[in-house]
Amino acid sequence: MNQPVKIALVTGASRGLGKNTALKLAEHGNDVILTYRSSQAEAEAVVKEIERLGRRAAALPLDVEITSTFADFAAKLREALKAWQRDRFDFLVNNAGIGIHASFAETTEAQFDQLVNIHLKGTFFLTQKLLPLIADGGRIVNLSSGLARFSLPGYAAYAAMKGGIEVLSRYMAKELGPRGIGVNVVAPGAIETDFGGGAVRDNKQLNAMIASQTALGRVGLPDDIGGVIASLLSAENSWINGQRIEISGGMFL
Repeated sequence: MNQPVKIALVTGASRGLGKNTALKLAEHGNDVILTYRSSQAEAEAVVKEIERLGRRAAALPLDVEITSTFADFAAKLREALKAWQRDRFDFLVNNAGIGIHASFAETTEAQFDQLVNIHLKGTFFLTQKLLPLIADGGRIVNLSSGLARFSLPGYAAYAAMKGGIEVLSRYMAKELGPRGIGVNVVAPGAIETDFGGGAVRDNKQLNAMIASQTALGRVGLPDDIGGVIASLLSAENSWINGQRIEISGGMFL
């Protein structure tokens, strides 16, 4: 008897690591609902790429910074699931985020609040709002950062939010366990994307410095991340729970 196709929701998947994750999930045989904040055209292009892979997809707008919109988003997601004749989805990947580079001494309260709202408060309350729509036995992956383990000047506030995500994820795993929902964290190292203004990708000096401090001798690429998340969400890895998995090629070992 054929098992139902799994449906994954990936936030912030119009570009970067979210896009790569959505495509890798599709390659692994999952259907995907992705969210975007403002790049609808890019999101729809990702939908078409997923469809070319033979999977179904949809794109919904969502600004994870504004918690007051989450109830409306949940209603739209419930409506979108009707296309699958389903009322629940299986996998949630909390990927949406921004990068702000500022020294501890110069970080403003506005920057701090924005990072809290997007990375910590947004993940907390979006997941809470979506709990009725996540299937029992489903799985959640939250995105952290290698910066929660090692320290680079200029990322104190950002890394503090990711440290919070790592603690939150363990509590989520504990409290959602009775529903059979597993929760893990993946923590990418430095990746060549447009994240944070594309500094890792475009600044040759920074790129070379990171590569020199990475055991595998290079900076990460989006393809290094999405496949790990897709694998983590596969049935073969369903016994991994409450864990932090760093995907950095061995940075600062």
